[in-house]
Parts: sequence; structure tokens; C-alpha cells
Amino acid sequence: MTVDQILKEKGHEVYSIVSTITVYEALRIMGEKNVGAILVIEDDVLKGILSERDYARKIVLKDKASKDTFVHEIMGEEIISVKPTDNIEYCMDLITNKRVRHLPVLLDEKVVGIVSIGDVVKSIIELQKNTIDHLDSYIHGTKA
Repeated sequence: MTVDQILKEKGHEVYSIVSTITVYEALRIMGEKNVGAILVIEDDVLKGILSERDYARKIVLKDKASKDTFVHEIMGEEIISVKPTDNIEYCMDLITNKRVRHLPVLLDEKVVGIVSIGDVVKSIIELQKNTIDHLDSYIHGTKA
């Protein structure tokens, strides 16, 4: 299964912000959209990603105020991304080894979607379920 197949099922919708808004404003948007991370895009260029983890570690634990801190001060700028043609095993490898939870999907340097650890795990479970069903029908001589 590829990233493109995940996006076809979940959708290509991407929420984004600019880096000059406050962290508080970004968190409000994330809450409204019910997402754990949001991309920072300016002039159609992916500049960074802001996650709940960034907020917890760089605002709360450092006793800063989210209304006085701008997104560009705490956003992650080292972006780990994938292409639509990448497979879910590669995504899981990145998520595990790079310790990220969200992977922006880029095609020709443009953001075309985002996949989360939940999306990848759900796809892996579905593939495993299909494999089990296929093997079960093979063993029992029935067609799946």
C-alpha cells in the first residue's frame, strides 16, 4: 500500500498556518480542526510543522506564554516528509526511527496531504487483516 492510497481513502485536506501568528492562535485552529499537528506554509512552501508535542515541550515545560510566543519560535523546521509513491513500510520506518507522528506528503515540493501514525497503523492493520482472510480462505478451501 502506498501513501497515495492512504490519501485517497482519508482525503487530501491539509490545514496550515503562517509562522507569524501566536502559538495560542495556532492551538485554537488545531483544536477547531481536531488535529494534533498543523503545517506551517508560506508562499506555497512548507516551512515547518507545529505539534502538540512542540507546545508541551517548548511552551508549557519552559513556562512560556502561548499568547506571547510566535509559531516560528517553536515550530519544527527539520521536516521529515514522504512522496505519494512511498509505501507504508517506509512511512512506519520513518515514524519509528525519526520519532515523528506526522508526515507531510510532497509532490514536486508542493504539499498534497499529510499522513499520521494513526493513518499508517490503520493501513497496516487492514493489510494484515486482508492477508489473514486470504490465508484462512486458502486453508479452508473457500474463496475470499
